[in-house]
Amino acid sequence: MKIRTNHYFLFALFFLSFSLLINAQEKSEKLSLISILNTIQNKYGYQFNYAKDTVEDYKIVPPSTDFTFTKVLEYLKESTGLDYTIISNNLVLVNASTNSLLKEELQLLPEVIVPSYIIKGISKLNNGSFKIDFSKFTMLPGLIEADVLQSIQAFPGIQSINENVSNISIRGGSHDQNLILWDGIKMYQSGHFFGLISMYNPQITQNVSLLKNGSDVSYTDGVSGSILMNTTNQLNSDFKGNIGVNFIDANGFLDVPINQKSSIQIALRKSISDFIQTPAYDNFFDKISEDTEVENSMSTVMNSDKKFDFYDASFRWIYKVNDTDELRVNFINVANELVFNENSVEESRRSNVTQNSIAGAVHYDKTWSDTWQTSFEVYETDYKLRAVNVNIEDSQRFLQENIVSETSFKLKTNYRPNEKFSLLSGYHFVETEVTNLDDVDTPIFRSLVSQVLRTHGLFSQFNYKSLNNKTSLSAGLRFNYISKFKKQIWEPRLSFAHKFLDHFSVEVLGEMKHQNTSQVINFQNDFLGVEKRRWQLTDDETIPVIKSKQISLGINYRKKGWQLSADIYHKRVNGITSQSQGFQNQYEFVKSIGDYKSSGVDFILRKQIDNFNTWLSYAYLNSDYEFRSLPEKEFPSNYNIRHAMTLGTTYTNKNFKISTGINWFSGNPTTFPISGNEIVNNEINFEPSNSSELKDYFKVDISALYNFRMSMKTRADIGASIWNLFNNKNEINNFYRVNNGSLDETLQTSLGFYPNLVMRVYF
Repeated sequence: MKIRTNHYFLFALFFLSFSLLINAQEKSEKLSLISILNTIQNKYGYQFNYAKDTVEDYKIVPPSTDFTFTKVLEYLKESTGLDYTIISNNLVLVNASTNSLLKEELQLLPEVIVPSYIIKGISKLNNGSFKIDFSKFTMLPGLIEADVLQSIQAFPGIQSINENVSNISIRGGSHDQNLILWDGIKMYQSGHFFGLISMYNPQITQNVSLLKNGSDVSYTDGVSGSILMNTTNQLNSDFKGNIGVNFIDANGFLDVPINQKSSIQIALRKSISDFIQTPAYDNFFDKISEDTEVENSMSTVMNSDKKFDFYDASFRWIYKVNDTDELRVNFINVANELVFNENSVEESRRSNVTQNSIAGAVHYDKTWSDTWQTSFEVYETDYKLRAVNVNIEDSQRFLQENIVSETSFKLKTNYRPNEKFSLLSGYHFVETEVTNLDDVDTPIFRSLVSQVLRTHGLFSQFNYKSLNNKTSLSAGLRFNYISKFKKQIWEPRLSFAHKFLDHFSVEVLGEMKHQNTSQVINFQNDFLGVEKRRWQLTDDETIPVIKSKQISLGINYRKKGWQLSADIYHKRVNGITSQSQGFQNQYEFVKSIGDYKSSGVDFILRKQIDNFNTWLSYAYLNSDYEFRSLPEKEFPSNYNIRHAMTLGTTYTNKNFKISTGINWFSGNPTTFPISGNEIVNNEINFEPSNSSELKDYFKVDISALYNFRMSMKTRADIGASIWNLFNNKNEINNFYRVNNGSLDETLQTSLGFYPNLVMRVYF
């Protein structure tokens, strides 16, 4: 039976929680725990012994003056979750509760082996992953605010060949091969402005884990890589929030405690195009509409009244049921809409394209004992891309829809018999439904195709960490069963790291993964040409299950402010289709099944000197297709950016940050017509596929931020950034068409000079 989450229920949950937030009242003013402990010492004659970093972040309502000392300790424990132990007649030891840290200990959380991997707030962990903590984030060049999917492109080996966050390639893979989770919910949409900026609000999305290889066995999908975004899982004892505005949107964030056991976070963001059109908005609009039906006008038809709007809303509620149980609820709703009118002398008709995502999840964690913990999570995620394209000249209306609806539930157990070993096991069920609609009114044509796929997964993973924290190992196996095809897929995973000679560490990563969904382009003008890709499910024949194998070896060195990291890897992905790769040459309309293999090196060198941080990153990639039914058996892939380099530097002090960077990479692969013999039989005569390159890409970015205090409880940020400081017209794509016997070339360029300003107030 299909498990379905009612959208109205999700909205009701969101607004009910918002109402609780508004009506939550503090019984009394909260004070710092340190000051409260000092008051209690003077009143009852007891001395508290504690580490400052254990208690300094706590603020609570003072206990009643009528309480006995025993009652005071009970109240303090309930309010803070800390342990208060009387170890002598007048001495109380304060430390972190065994239960409050039990979840972390059971999971053997990975250790940081390279802090400040690029800048402060970005770390490399001993399981091969990278973590971005936005609460500690300094600044990257050209980013006025911490855009999640723009930030991960700072890592070597990760590239967007057309600058869109909806086209991120990890080590030669296409964007649909990336697993994107927001608090455990799989997302099928990535960006606002149809891919120019991330749709995930950084005010509530506090940290990101990036995995190029060696992922946990509890995760499925993402044959190329995984991007795992999370809100904070800590209860907040103080009301706080912020509001901000920049040249693109206005946004706000609230973090409100309901009581000592519960808190709510809400983040809202909306484009400001309804009120004002800034130069940044104009640049973005021109970029997404370039060479699409939104931009194109004919002699008898003109396009007008072009408008674009977006918003997103994110919600998180945490409830600490007791010392051993925790409930978390998440919700996200995202929308983009582009509309314009097609006008002739006789009439005017409206075309539009919308892209929406709505999702909700419930997580429940329970600690049964000092050695055993379980967690249960269920989510429903829904994505819809819809376009209405009117054609006045042909008196035609063309409706297209691409809908993804997915339900998932996962049960995990963590067993830790001692400080060195733990065992992760669990079960995962996923049901995915994909629907595609094409509807034309003249002549009447309607095609509605809906497919459902159910996958069962069993997984187990052994984790080891030495007592001296020098050696860690995770080795596991995931078994997948696709019921529709009666197909079994076994996937081993490995992550090993070892520190040696004080300043060195080495890591070995390996994984096998699969995925059942991919994005294809049927025609370049689908969905008005703005968002051409549509999701589809595997049928295990013409659209195979995609499978990957990857292994990598890395080494890290850190000493006296110097840091060097290098990884070599080899990856092979089987079962891709030519339609998923976005060809615009001789293979644009060919349907073929093939593979790709990628080998390369990711390298970064960083030096910290006082307040200055400078880094140089470099990535080498060799990625080739193998399509057995094509005339060319093997040729460079569309994502084969052979060389990519970034040189960046940041300066930070107490109130001011500035960052600048140079980005260069070799030109995108392309296919030119054969010079002097461009057209044969009214068709383009292409050279071998992807045998040439466009011009190299080069741009300089800069950003700066100043923060100051407006009052005792209020502070503010003012910042400015410039993307592509020198307005370089970088070539990112080209394609050809035959027009009345002659050859027309369309050359698409990158985003030009793009300034932005931000003002944010924290309270």
